[in-house]
Amino acid sequence: MRRSRVLTAVLAIVMAAAAGIALWPRAPADVAAPRLSVADMLGGGSAAGYDRALQSRPFRFPEDHGPHPRYRSEWWYFTGNLDTAGKRHFGYQLTFFRYALNPQAPASASAWATRDIYMAHFALTDVAGKRFHAYQRLSRPVLGLAGARTTPWRVWLEDWQVNATGDGPPPLRLRAAERGVAIDLRLDAGKPPVPQGDHGLVQKGARPGNASYYYSLTRLPTEGRIRVDGEEFAVRGASWMDREWGTRALDPDLRGWDWLALQLSDGSELMCYRLRRRDGRPDLNGRGTFVDPDDGVHPLAGDTVRWKVLDWWTSPHSGARYPSRWRLELPKAHLALRPYLDDQELRLSLRYWEGAVRVEGTRAGKPVTGSGYVELVGYGD
Repeated sequence: MRRSRVLTAVLAIVMAAAAGIALWPRAPADVAAPRLSVADMLGGGSAAGYDRALQSRPFRFPEDHGPHPRYRSEWWYFTGNLDTAGKRHFGYQLTFFRYALNPQAPASASAWATRDIYMAHFALTDVAGKRFHAYQRLSRPVLGLAGARTTPWRVWLEDWQVNATGDGPPPLRLRAAERGVAIDLRLDAGKPPVPQGDHGLVQKGARPGNASYYYSLTRLPTEGRIRVDGEEFAVRGASWMDREWGTRALDPDLRGWDWLALQLSDGSELMCYRLRRRDGRPDLNGRGTFVDPDDGVHPLAGDTVRWKVLDWWTSPHSGARYPSRWRLELPKAHLALRPYLDDQELRLSLRYWEGAVRVEGTRAGKPVTGSGYVELVGYGD
């Protein structure tokens, strides 16, 4: 989940981008950039002229892998946990966001005129090296600089890209490189797409239309190469893809969310999230999905998953305080989560914590392990 009461900072980005001004397109994690609140970006502003996510709809593939320009925002979210043959562990994130500036295309005949802005985040967690690398790019979808298309399927921002290598995704090839850190990965077909929420409609608050369409590819067998600190590693493991689009997807009285996606050793997967109000109270619109390898997909109401924070971590860079260990209690499963590294905070134009986590626990009375990703948005805003 990522989502305009348009703040002054947001307007500055939009106006500067439309005018062609460079906007920290390659900000690394240790360089401060103008800071935006994800919740404010996605929680307000006029929705006039855009389609809204108002009711569930059947997903259509490959069309829904591609862009949805009648909605204000959308994203293609890839995360994964990968190992070398010697069990050196890496986590990665590669995300592409599209955000509309106006419902209609500009009247200008300039080749640089645009109605959309694309932003991408690329992050790598190097557990053995105890390093977290995070980078950002921002561009207009003009002159081939950025964009998304359905046939052949591709999403890109300059040379950061995801593209289908066959008739339709997956298989996919993911490539990104920045300042000596690079991934080149092949994601093969795994389980079929999983509609999240109410048959793909995920409510982000009580107001109609403050919702998104959301599906996941929960286990994509992955192999390829990672380069970091002058070394190159052959890796394999599993990736997760989240796909969402909507308009004004978050209620304006919500401050942020905690989201996780886990892949367990018994072949099951779990996605769940909880929303937090600006006054600190939990929101009742959290949801989840459990994918059982034997009997399919099970939607989870927000009160079905009980979260308990066991520890906290304070960023020495931003001062934001984040949960850093959790216990999850859900029907037939008891899971403990711990980050591979505490410091997996992305300090880009959007500041949030998103990182690789390890999992231990039981399901149906049997021990399980696993890995996944946790996203924490709105802490310290």
